[in-house]
Amino acid sequence: MGLLENKTPIRFGEWTSKEVEIVNDLMLLTAKPVIYLLNLGEEDFIRKKNKWLVKIKNWVDARKFKETIIPFSAGLELQVSALSTEEEKKKFLTEHKTTSSIPKIIRIGYDALHLVHFFTCGKDEVKCWTIRKGTKAPNAAGVIHTDFLAGFICAEVQKYEDYKQLGSESAVKAAGKYLQQGKNYVVEDGDIIFFKVNAGAGLKGGKKK
Repeated sequence: MGLLENKTPIRFGEWTSKEVEIVNDLMLLTAKPVIYLLNLGEEDFIRKKNKWLVKIKNWVDARKFKETIIPFSAGLELQVSALSTEEEKKKFLTEHKTTSSIPKIIRIGYDALHLVHFFTCGKDEVKCWTIRKGTKAPNAAGVIHTDFLAGFICAEVQKYEDYKQLGSESAVKAAGKYLQQGKNYVVEDGDIIFFKVNAGAGLKGGKKK
């Protein structure tokens, strides 16, 4: 009742695991995380000025819930998305002296939803997987295939930033930053993972990912 009397969103309450189950069943809007996306005209977004920005920020700040505001321009993003190559998009943004808001929206959206992502790499493709923050390695493997959860042996992990800085997997290994992790390892955002699994758990041919 204290939350209702103080007009405080449900998401800011302190709940036990059993209470969370009850609250989730109610499907209350105030239990959802909030991000404010402010759609500006292209000119206003580029010059970072609009008569409503300060008023909206003051209103959000007055709520004292530390909610995030992200200005963006749907019109500008539409033009960028219509370009065929990354080079064309970069040139367009440089010429207009601005940046795309999409990476920021995705990053903050992931954080608000308590999500992280990890990568798996093969000869033919690189894939990105989304999991809840705090997920342990076996459950992350299970996102790829349920058999990977049942047959989990270990996870060989390297950090994206290490790979980017050092330039190759062999360089990461040489630097001692390619690590073998067990079932209690909590997957971190940006991990590049090679899962080793037991073929006897239902997989054919000792399949690995």
